[in-house]
Amino acid sequence: MKLSPFKLGDLTVKIPIIQGGMGVGVSAAKLAAAVANEGAIGVISSAQIGYNEDDFDTNPKEANIRALIKEIKTARELSPKGILGVNIMVATSNYKEAVLACIREKIDLIISGAGLPSNLPELTKGSSTKIAPIVSSPKAAATITKLWTKKFDYVPDAVVVEGPDAGGHLGFSKEDLSGDEKPVLENIVSEVIKALKPFEEKFQKSIPVIAAGGIFDGKDIARFINLGASGVQMGTRFVATDECDAHIDYKNTYVNATKDDIQIVKSPVGMPGRAIKNKFIESLKGGPLPIKRCWNCLKPCNPADTPYCISQALINAVRGDIDNGLLFAGSNAYKVDKIVPVKELIAELVREAEENL
Repeated sequence: MKLSPFKLGDLTVKIPIIQGGMGVGVSAAKLAAAVANEGAIGVISSAQIGYNEDDFDTNPKEANIRALIKEIKTARELSPKGILGVNIMVATSNYKEAVLACIREKIDLIISGAGLPSNLPELTKGSSTKIAPIVSSPKAAATITKLWTKKFDYVPDAVVVEGPDAGGHLGFSKEDLSGDEKPVLENIVSEVIKALKPFEEKFQKSIPVIAAGGIFDGKDIARFINLGASGVQMGTRFVATDECDAHIDYKNTYVNATKDDIQIVKSPVGMPGRAIKNKFIESLKGGPLPIKRCWNCLKPCNPADTPYCISQALINAVRGDIDNGLLFAGSNAYKVDKIVPVKELIAELVREAEENL
């Protein structure tokens, strides 16, 4: 059975895959454009995207917005007809500025998590940009949809449902992740679909539900589509591609990782996250690492008591300084065994999915 496209407002997503937004700099223009050119949705992460700008240390907010605009323009040049998105975390200090920059550049889609994007429709009002919140429970899905429809008369163009096996920051407590009754993405997706059904009926609009977190191959894609999801979001698989914007040593860390290397770590913002064990993570056992400077990137982060600077750790990693870097990864990253072109990866995922639908 063939994979079906899904509608994102007036856009048609031919391949129902969204490439997850990965910061800092892991998913930028090159990766997003390559994915978009294959008919899926390519996504740029806005998180500290200006890390290569000359004035990043002295003027991070302007550097980040300038770099974000550059990446969007580059991606559009590389993929003039593809669907491009930007992932913007609510917790970032320049959230509003990043959203408005995306609107000016006519980005196709904004995906927003790390907090509920309660005022996102107000910022995108009058634009053609589609918006999708990231949630981790049916309650959150219903809450944000009720808020948007009541306050802005706006129904989400899609809802991304991120489960406990995702990479990076997770919308679950440490207890949820380590307990015997760990949340199951299949159950969450089914419950979110039910929670959104009344809104679809009331507003006569379909809300595509996108499953995310730990989805690794075409069998996984088929399983969630059979459950009723319109598509999936995948991050980890796209790290091990030729076009991924991260350093080759970053990609090879995925290829060489074992199952035991994938660990839950504590983020400076208090949230649990999933990353690949390395010398940096081991060094955290000795206590807080000195903070040389603060970019004020995340609202919840207090440099006075943070155990380490997450921006510096992520920047080190994307540049290839693996021993001093933080490498976020999904729970199945250890299954990655080679680096391939995006075109080859998507063809493989589509083939496997269609064999299992």
